[in-house]
Amino acid sequence: MQADRLVLVSASYGKNILALTNAEGDVLWSHRTAGPQRGHAGHHDVHLLANGNILYHDTWTTLKEINLAKKEVWSYDCGNSNGNAGKPVGVHAFGRLLNGNTRIVESKAGRVIEVNRDGMLIRSFPLKPGGTQSSRWARETNQGTYLVCSEQPGVVTEYDLKTGKVVWEYLIKTRVYGAIRLRNGNTLIASGSGNSVVEVTPDKKVVWEIKDKVPGTEINLKWTTCLQETDNGNFIVGNCHAGPDNPQIFEITRQKEIVWEFNEWDLVGNGLACWQVIEGEQSRRLLKRLNGLP
Repeated sequence: MQADRLVLVSASYGKNILALTNAEGDVLWSHRTAGPQRGHAGHHDVHLLANGNILYHDTWTTLKEINLAKKEVWSYDCGNSNGNAGKPVGVHAFGRLLNGNTRIVESKAGRVIEVNRDGMLIRSFPLKPGGTQSSRWARETNQGTYLVCSEQPGVVTEYDLKTGKVVWEYLIKTRVYGAIRLRNGNTLIASGSGNSVVEVTPDKKVVWEIKDKVPGTEINLKWTTCLQETDNGNFIVGNCHAGPDNPQIFEITRQKEIVWEFNEWDLVGNGLACWQVIEGEQSRRLLKRLNGLP
């Protein structure tokens, strides 16, 4: 079932590693990132790009793109660019756009920006006042909107990407980490400190939830983080800070049955907040690239 599944992990809190593994957790590629010295961040976002490179961050202000030969091919420093010099800024979420630009959520600075390969500011819009100091994950929807999670006041806010206007929000009142728009139009939310995952409708009704413990299992939920929806409708959930006896990632059906677990404590420890599960043609292309490395 997961024969072609690869997992990109970006672990921090002492581990400080990027790695690509198979579904069983065997390491196929790895890269050491900046250590835990002052100023270096917990990794909160990571992306395998269409060109096979990896976009990540290992400080609160600096994004980096490296290829599989571990060569840095692009970087951007939010702390000293486009009007931020001397101002507080922190980055927890970002992504590469189809046009080659990069979208970045700047906490504290309170804005979402888009920059080109030269670091030039292409456009920006402000985050809603009151939730700008502690944004976490952010993901684009198929409706041309952007879901941004903010730990304080614990809200998922949906912005129109053309206008920057707020079109929907859900107050979950926890230090929420991640949210994605599902194919059925609902929103799946990883509540972070709420130790739960909830699915809510556009009119904000909870229609699916796991909290504290996965029913019928020994899996305890702790800091729930990243989310993915699989082609068959299952959910893949990040379970950070849950200790060595719980998986850091797991796949669950709508019937709340666990069909896959990723528990690689020695590799990622207790600080795996962000990851990406890679399947299908993208996984097969990546394996070819990995097999071609010296």
